[in-house]
Amino acid sequence: MGKKLRQQRAGRGTPTFVTPEAHRIGAVRYPRINEKMNGKVEDIVHAPGMNAPIALIRLDNGLTFFNQAVMGTHVGQRIEFGFGAKASSGNIVRVGDVQEGTNLCNIEIVNGDGGKLARSAGGYAVVVGRSGTKVILRLPSGKVMEVSEDARATVGVVAGGGASEKPLLKAGASYYKYKNKAKKWPTVRGVAMNVVSHPHGGGLHPSVSRSSTVSRNAPPGRKVGHIAAKRTGRKVGESGA
Repeated sequence: MGKKLRQQRAGRGTPTFVTPEAHRIGAVRYPRINEKMNGKVEDIVHAPGMNAPIALIRLDNGLTFFNQAVMGTHVGQRIEFGFGAKASSGNIVRVGDVQEGTNLCNIEIVNGDGGKLARSAGGYAVVVGRSGTKVILRLPSGKVMEVSEDARATVGVVAGGGASEKPLLKAGASYYKYKNKAKKWPTVRGVAMNVVSHPHGGGLHPSVSRSSTVSRNAPPGRKVGHIAAKRTGRKVGESGA
């Protein structure tokens, strides 16, 4: 083949595709303690690569960690952390202790994983019920999911809602957006390439122009398109129109 495909070049780990770790503020996750403590919001900072602000929280025992900032969070705010904390905005509580209808964000699936669900700007999940030792949540996507009753979560809605609705306006804004997310930009469609540059390239118009179904065992340079398709051709009863 000609040049390597994008996924082949990404696999080499060159700076173009490597996550810019030097720009990262720190991991947003809960510390591995469950006893009830009080803390204070020391600062609210911007984390490159994230569309929501994060809060630096210092507990009374001196431990600091980053958490998703919820709407209404301010510097100097006092919060409660751990099992037995009140279900007030900004507090970090045990999921099994909150009432149905409560908005939660940065939710653990099991106790100790640091927070996995509803972390993007404007995101939140709603407690809809219980089932044994599980709590049933409705996620921002509308999916219903069960998490452990001992999992921890932050009460409230993640700040920065509407960030994705802001128009980019110019190419430079897209460049910096994807630069911080370690995503290749701009990207070129395979059908727009020359025949030597991609299996879908060439032809008199931008289309594959041939079957794009490939084997599951195809080599990396060929493995693009409909990989290991379960079926091909028109379905029974389909018209050619």
